[in-house]
Amino acid sequence: MTRPTGRRRALAAVASLLLTGSLALLPAAPAHADGLRAQQWALTALHLEEAWRTTEGRGVTVAVLDTGVESDHPDLAGNVLPGKDMIGFGAGPGERLWARHGTAMAGIIAGHGHGPGHADGVLGVAPEAKILPVRVILEDGDPARAKARTTRGTALAEGIRWAADHGADVINLSLGDDSNSAHPEPGEDEAVQYALGKGVVVVASAGNGGDKGDHVSYPAAYPGVIAATAVDKYGTRAAFSTRRWYAAVSAPGVDVVIADPDHKYYAGWGTSAASAFVSGAAALIRSAYPDLAPAQIKKLLEDTARDAPAGGRDDSRGFGMIDPAAALRAAARLEPRRLHAASYGEKYFGPGPDTPEAADGTGDWAAPLAGGAGAVLLVAAMVLWRTRRHPR
Repeated sequence: MTRPTGRRRALAAVASLLLTGSLALLPAAPAHADGLRAQQWALTALHLEEAWRTTEGRGVTVAVLDTGVESDHPDLAGNVLPGKDMIGFGAGPGERLWARHGTAMAGIIAGHGHGPGHADGVLGVAPEAKILPVRVILEDGDPARAKARTTRGTALAEGIRWAADHGADVINLSLGDDSNSAHPEPGEDEAVQYALGKGVVVVASAGNGGDKGDHVSYPAAYPGVIAATAVDKYGTRAAFSTRRWYAAVSAPGVDVVIADPDHKYYAGWGTSAASAFVSGAAALIRSAYPDLAPAQIKKLLEDTARDAPAGGRDDSRGFGMIDPAAALRAAARLEPRRLHAASYGEKYFGPGPDTPEAADGTGDWAAPLAGGAGAVLLVAAMVLWRTRRHPR
């Protein structure tokens, strides 16, 4: 369907405060005469109008392994499938600490806007795709987070397998652990390989440790994963974006408009958002060419990326910023081929994986908590617009 450019709306902006994986609301500043849709610079940067002439993601399911997703958000209504809660405790639907990060990621992937002509709200990369929410982490500030770390250590691995068994075509992992003690977890690695073996594309955030030592982040570093780094509207690597050998491609991750369960909109920063954009691009390719293997989709995104670094690739931006329209054009020339799941014996980008450091005995969970060590979403306390809240 044709997506209108959107009506002009007032922009209620507030002072900017960077937080880690949480959203904060400060007193509103004077409104500006800029429309919310006009703030979504990624729509133009990724050439989505051209890509949507081929597909908008119909028939594809993207599993969002995160903090949950608000299914009745006006920008997502009708696109969210019944999901699975792998945690089983913590904040619940309707509470402030429920599904903020996950809803933001789902909006980037499959938001369809709302209002007349869908001209208001967030428009995602694949607005006709379905979202399969799988709750595997808790929000920053949820008092149950400590309990989750010690009792739900297998939540991520279980969530990946569950998504692969319940219709996911793409799995988005906007989460990760890039702390000093981060190390590969065999159960998570095996779950990723299981998903790849079933033909599921797996995308993850490269990490937000660019200004903190560039520590390796998992699950981004598992073989076969499409690891996304973050760039700004000029295509420049975001200072926080981790630089590592596993970087595959880059995507918007600065000043990204995100939807929230409170029905306000915020400006977000992070490789978390970049991962969601890449997952949306993978959904478009899978929608138009459902028989392509995950490895083929990964290579398509790399081969058609724009603004490649000198030499073709580097650790900060991978092969460059994704171009879904170019990837769809290139996909038309491919023949589907059987997937061979990745393994540690396969070739890596750059110098290869770092030598794992000795485990410190705290491997009960790789702590992929939004807002914890290794967080992948930084959010500015900026209210961009508020939709009318409908009674629950």
